[in-house]
Amino acid sequence: MSQFKSAEEAAAAGKYVRTVRSFVKREGRLTKGQAAAIERQWPKMGLNLNNGLLDFQKVFGNDNPVTFEIGFGMGHSLVEMAAAEPARNFIGVEVHEPGVGACLMAAEQAGVNNLRLYNDDAVEVLKQCVADQSLDTVQIFFPDPWHKKRHHKRRIIQPEFVQQLVQKIQLGGTLHLATDWENYAEHMLEVLNNTPNLENTSTTNDYVPRPQSRPSTKFEQRGERKGHGVWDLVFKVR
Repeated sequence: MSQFKSAEEAAAAGKYVRTVRSFVKREGRLTKGQAAAIERQWPKMGLNLNNGLLDFQKVFGNDNPVTFEIGFGMGHSLVEMAAAEPARNFIGVEVHEPGVGACLMAAEQAGVNNLRLYNDDAVEVLKQCVADQSLDTVQIFFPDPWHKKRHHKRRIIQPEFVQQLVQKIQLGGTLHLATDWENYAEHMLEVLNNTPNLENTSTTNDYVPRPQSRPSTKFEQRGERKGHGVWDLVFKVR
């Protein structure tokens, strides 16, 4: 896009420009239970991109701090966190509809009311729906590592995207990343260390032990039994 200042400008000139996305679309079928949960719970817990900028007071009915999770998968840990912290609000973004359905099923069973979901691309949600310096915490756990070197450019944790995240977090707020790929952890650490206005909370200036606020998943526990590592990065916005 070197000759264009924006994707919109390129489009007006009849040129296609590949834009950054937070995901790669994978097809998946909804189970009957997931579909039913969406039908029952989406009117209460669903958020839509075309509704524009969020008013958290209106969405949640309170001024509690907001945690924003990108790519929550099937949503079990997100629901667990919401249930454990009723005085905190949670917004999850997941592009895969079966994951959204599974998360809504779990939320319904847990009886949580401090959780809202988007079934959209997080890049667009952040751009269109989240005000600057409005989030207390942003978390991204176990994003696709794109482990082949030629695919590293597809990783969501890139300098431009992290700068966008920081812009949305309040001063003193938190950016929490986790991965079970050491190479990706090293990449994340390099990107965050080189992002203005971020400060590493690690006493060794690298990784932190898993915070109690992040539940350990069955997948993670199985990996640990096999000797696989997990790396948590927790940075503060200053």
